[in-house]
Parts: sequence; structure tokens; C-alpha cells
Amino acid sequence: MGQIVLNVSEQTLLKMKQAYQSVEKAPPPGAVFSAKTASTTITAYKSGKVLFQGSQPEIEAEKWVGTKTTTKSKAVKKKNTHAYHPDPSLFHQSLIGSDEAGTGDYFGPITVAAAYVRADQIELLKELGVRDSKHLTDQSIQHIAQQLLLIDIPYSLVILDNPKYNQLQNKGWTQGKMKTMLHHTAIENVLSKIAPTKPDGILIDQFSQPDVYIRHLQKEQKTLPRSTYFITKAESHSIAVATASIIARASFVKKMDLLSKEIGFTLPKGASAKVDQAASQIIRKKGKAYLDQIAKVHFANTKKAQKY
Repeated sequence: MGQIVLNVSEQTLLKMKQAYQSVEKAPPPGAVFSAKTASTTITAYKSGKVLFQGSQPEIEAEKWVGTKTTTKSKAVKKKNTHAYHPDPSLFHQSLIGSDEAGTGDYFGPITVAAAYVRADQIELLKELGVRDSKHLTDQSIQHIAQQLLLIDIPYSLVILDNPKYNQLQNKGWTQGKMKTMLHHTAIENVLSKIAPTKPDGILIDQFSQPDVYIRHLQKEQKTLPRSTYFITKAESHSIAVATASIIARASFVKKMDLLSKEIGFTLPKGASAKVDQAASQIIRKKGKAYLDQIAKVHFANTKKAQKY
């Protein structure tokens, strides 16, 4: 399915609404109007963005511009790095995206989210501010996450709290294997929620080579779902992955706030010298064993904290 996005004036938006009045249909949340012709679905937003989707979206889009348009899927080119690298056209289709938060943080859990975003919801989510969570403040992430709850976005959030994390790590599980199983669980949950609907693809923010990911699954008698793809920085390419990223990050931030209240001071994120100092303070206050409840104790921060 092709996709074209045009930016038009308010006057053109009114003309379009009148022109498609006979084939108008109920618009999705946040849209000004929506219409469906034989080959194209047209969805317009207050910002002036108009989305044309279908087998031949250029037929309708070219009525509103003076020059020939091309589908957005042709505009992005990426070099394939492995057999599971997605075709750029996939980014504009109906996808399950999966991403995680908290993996590089000493304090707090790992949170993984998977979300199913239909192609006709992509522009709405952009309007709400959904994008790579690395470019958003924690406050913005929590605000957008609240808005996502008001939209029909099937998702699954899986949280690996610190005691279980440390238990698995002591059993010999690498963080990569933990993340693999968390992603797999979240994706399977979403697939069950949307059944019998099948997504056009599943896109995972790549944290290891696909063959390593697949081996982790096989050791736990699991298989990779069909049409699964991997790409680094996936949240900057796909709104579905960006949506999952925001849900995962919002959950991580909330968990960190709860842990901070429990401790009595704000726990720093990441794994910096400030984290070493905070861990040292916790050891003096509650003992080293308590770190097992709130931190990933195999990180080097634990030994550094004991030196303070």
C-alpha cells in the first residue's frame, strides 16, 4: 500500500472537504475529515496535513498539487545489513512495533512495550507528538502516554523488576536474553489482542543480531513470529516503534518515581558517578542486600559504591 502526505492551506482543506463530500466517511480521532474513493483513503488533519493511502494514492494527491508526487515509501533508502532488515515501505504500513527502556540504568526495572499501529493512525499519532522518545522530556513522554490511552492502540507492557532481573542474571542469563524474552512476550500478547487481524509486519528496535535473538528464543522453545524485522534506531523510522518506546519509557519513569519515594530521595537515572553516590548512600542507610530490590547489582556501580 502506497502513502503520500501533503501539507495544504486551510482554504485548500475546505475545498477538499467539499470535493469529497459524496464519499466522506467517519474520520478517526483528531482528523478534520476522511473520505474513501475506489483506490484511495484520504484523511485530513487541522495542521493542514493530508494523508493519501491506497493502491494508487497519487491519483487523488496529484489533483491538489501542481507537480507530480511520489509515494513516501520510495523516499527512504537504507542499506540492508541482514536478512531481517525491513523494506522502507514497511514503515508506513500497519505494524507491531517493540522497544524497551531501563536497560542502561542501574536503578529501576527493564520495561518493554509492543504496540500495534494501523497505517491510518500514523498521522494522528504524529499530530499527538509521537516520535523518537530520546528527543522528548520525561514530562512530555508521560503526557503523550496518557493521550495514547484514549486512542484505540492495542499494546502490551511487560516489566522485569529488579529482584527477578538479578535472579535471572545469577542463573547465567545475559541482559540480551532477558530483553529477547520480554520483547517476545509483549509481541505475542499484542498478536493475541488483535487476532484474527494480522499486522503487515513486526518491527523490533534492534539490540542484537537477529540470529542471536532467534537462538535465545530457540533455547526457550519459542519461535520468531512471521514477518518480523529488526533495525537499529527503529523508533526514528517507525511510528509504531516510537509509540512502544513512549509507553515503555513512561512506565520506567513512573517506576523510578515510586522507587524514589520509597528511598526518600530522587534516584538518578543512567549509570554515572551520581548513581555510584546514590547507591553508596543506600548501602549506608539500608545495607548492601537492599540494592537487590531496586538495582541491577551486577553493574560496576555496585563495586564503585562500596568504595565511597
